[in-house]
Amino acid sequence: MTKYAWMYRLGLTPWERYGAAGGAQLGSLLDREARERPTGPGRALDIGCGRGQFTPELARRGWEAVGVDIVPAAIAAARRKGPADVSYAVGDATALETAGLGAFDLFLDVGCFQGLDPDQRAAEGRGVTALAAPGAALLLLAFGPSRYSRLVEGVSRADVETAFPGWELLAAEDADTAGLGWPMDRTSPQWYRFRRTDG
Repeated sequence: MTKYAWMYRLGLTPWERYGAAGGAQLGSLLDREARERPTGPGRALDIGCGRGQFTPELARRGWEAVGVDIVPAAIAAARRKGPADVSYAVGDATALETAGLGAFDLFLDVGCFQGLDPDQRAAEGRGVTALAAPGAALLLLAFGPSRYSRLVEGVSRADVETAFPGWELLAAEDADTAGLGWPMDRTSPQWYRFRRTDG
């Protein structure tokens, strides 16, 4: 069983805590993506969707939303929660190109990248690139390096950019920390916004 799966079993899911604290900001970021896409919302993939906390937010904004996670129990919980117009699949974020998911116009990663090692992050980047439709966008939340690295491993801007060659970083915005609690509110979380430039 992976460390990630054990975290679900033990009830340690800090990404869900972020969802409760940062939902309003995430909503505004998703609204912007839907508004600024010339052809309107297309297909969107929520990477490491867990129990479906964020995937329905994509569907509410008109995206054809798909959530993918490696933990079958999390996917089962997401499916039970619904809504019916959201699809979920068991799949590995480090092997997205083998999951048979098709192409996407928007990718959302709220903390999945954070839990991967450098080789796995590069693998996620390759998978996202392989599934990206022309002009696709990526929204990724990552917590920055801090003195609390044993509790929350830091991800730098360079780490993120290195994992996604062929993508242009459009913005790095401070993520809301109110309500996150210690130590997550000491890690300078950032929302990274990318646009696909090649292919």
